[in-house]
Amino acid sequence: MSQSILILGAGESGVGAAKLALALGDIPYVSEGGKGKAHFIGELDSAGVAYETGGHTPENWPTFTTVIKSPGIPDSSPTVINLKKNGAEIISEIEFASRHASGKVIAITGANGKTTTTAMIHRMLTDAGINATCVGNIGPSWARDLAERKTDADVTVVEASSFQLDGTTSFRPDVAVLLNITPDHLDRYAYKMENYAAAKWKITQFQTEKDFLVYNSDDNEIEKLISNKGTKASLAPVSSIKSLQTDLIDQEMFHAGLTNKKKEFTIHTPHKKPFSMTIQKLALQGKHNLFNSMAASVTGRILELRSEGIRESLTHFEGVEHRLEYVATINSIRFINDSKATNVNSVWYALECMKTPVIWIAGGVDKGNDYRDLLPLVEEKVKHLICLGKDNSKLIETFSSKVDTVHMAESAEEAVQIAYDLGMPNETVLLSPACASFDIFGSYEERGNKFKNAVKGL
Repeated sequence: MSQSILILGAGESGVGAAKLALALGDIPYVSEGGKGKAHFIGELDSAGVAYETGGHTPENWPTFTTVIKSPGIPDSSPTVINLKKNGAEIISEIEFASRHASGKVIAITGANGKTTTTAMIHRMLTDAGINATCVGNIGPSWARDLAERKTDADVTVVEASSFQLDGTTSFRPDVAVLLNITPDHLDRYAYKMENYAAAKWKITQFQTEKDFLVYNSDDNEIEKLISNKGTKASLAPVSSIKSLQTDLIDQEMFHAGLTNKKKEFTIHTPHKKPFSMTIQKLALQGKHNLFNSMAASVTGRILELRSEGIRESLTHFEGVEHRLEYVATINSIRFINDSKATNVNSVWYALECMKTPVIWIAGGVDKGNDYRDLLPLVEEKVKHLICLGKDNSKLIETFSSKVDTVHMAESAEEAVQIAYDLGMPNETVLLSPACASFDIFGSYEERGNKFKNAVKGL
């Protein structure tokens, strides 16, 4: 029996949810608080979906019991508060999609590294000949994928943000991967780390004894959640710092650590031969990518992928757009696009990877970041800071005494030109903003693409 479903937001998740609702025989109504992007509105028109733009008008809404909320709309929104008071069920798009999906589900979350790890796992699966799809923050919405796919995928790999997990009430991945919990989006969570951590923990909240939680055993916040909240899932700890001590770990568990004087890592698989890989053979180098590769490998072994196949995939993995993406070298100055680095920890990883003096392009919408953790790396590696955004007073206050010069830019083109003029041979221009993009750009992708186009235009 069909039902009316209210969808708040006409972005990728909202349009995807509307398409899935139609495919299920339900009647979606989309309410967009802003103007809405033309291509998404065009899709609604083509599909014959009723919608409104320019604000929410409850008096025009159909009768409904379920609301699918865009991840960009906070629970503190007056519209959301009123809907909850009136007894509506408010869920996220991934919750809606999960109720209508078949096959195994692998979900990845974390403040940093989730896009790369998601792509790695998907690459392993497709290399193994498995019918797998990759959805969420990394690609199409899960709901859209279900609506447009002719046959269900055998495995769905979901990159899940805290905003998407907030709206889950039964979402249960077969394998959940929790990479790290470091300060991010604290403005959304009343500037309380415990609220943000609780949102991330929802990735395992509904798991059972049949499921697995692959997690970072080096992360204190995750260890606290395991101790305080617990999970029914089978634990699979991963450490990119500690050596693998099989005598101290339950041999019935999947687990991973360093071996051979930290030159390789090993995945322990219960009742099977361990999987090992030399760190130098990984396509993506750096401490953070080592952990991402290890977490992906554990997931692959849980899914019973062949060791040789995992090794081959990690050796040839090409990385993710907008995440430490090499753009070009011009007059011996390297340009790196790390536009996806929207928090302090991501920038820490980026700077940690840099081997030459850095001209750092940063700035945008501050998310409640504490930039002081970056001070030692900035002092060691950064020569010039270029602030790209409308309000960068916090960045300037924190770093002006640690760099040679500070410059302001109002566009990606201006930032790239300043960086090029400042640059010397064998230096690196790094776009790694530590902030959201929405003051000047529509998304981090737009920011990264404009940066790349500006570099190519030099």
